[in-house]
Amino acid sequence: MSSFLFEPTLSVVPIVDSKTLFPIHRIYCVARNYEKHIQEMGYELNREPPFFFNKHPDSVLTHNADFPYPCGSNNVHHEIEMVVALKSGGQNIEPHDALSHLFGYAVGLDMTRRDLQNYAKEHQQAWAAAKAFDHATPISHLMPADTIGHPSQGAITLTVNGQLRQQGDLSEMIWSVPEIIAYLSNLFELKQGDLIFTGTPSGVGAVKHNDILIGQID
Repeated sequence: MSSFLFEPTLSVVPIVDSKTLFPIHRIYCVARNYEKHIQEMGYELNREPPFFFNKHPDSVLTHNADFPYPCGSNNVHHEIEMVVALKSGGQNIEPHDALSHLFGYAVGLDMTRRDLQNYAKEHQQAWAAAKAFDHATPISHLMPADTIGHPSQGAITLTVNGQLRQQGDLSEMIWSVPEIIAYLSNLFELKQGDLIFTGTPSGVGAVKHNDILIGQID
């Protein structure tokens, strides 16, 4: 009879006004999905296919927990994003059917060790050390789509110590949520429990110890 060598852990995200928890399967992140952010990072503007990287499910921070400044970096940046959570998945999903797989939405932060990312870019290395470190994925409670619908426009902002740092609108995304889900499903079999970070607007910048970050999506 099989048993576990040790007790497995499960990463979860709370749901607004519910005692039910959302178990995380995988975390996908879309890079370069807002034009002004592409410009501030020094890339040319063109509608290339979406570019993805991953974060680890156990890197999530919930309930407004403190973000521990990570070791190995002196230049950690904030990136505010809308997060979508899937209740079902599949392969080769059509854009017109993509939203039927969606459970809800959240506000998330793609915390980035920018110095390590810049080094990785210069040396043509993967971004894992820059993006997938411990506690790198703060996220709010999930808001069910049954409650709010499927937002395709609305302000997305981040303040640091009360000062506006990032500002954009969901309508400015180069690749829409249905397009992201459809494209990603041609690369991976999506599953219930998957989270997708949909990209960040311009204004990314460094954080310091004891900074207070407040993210919001209208």
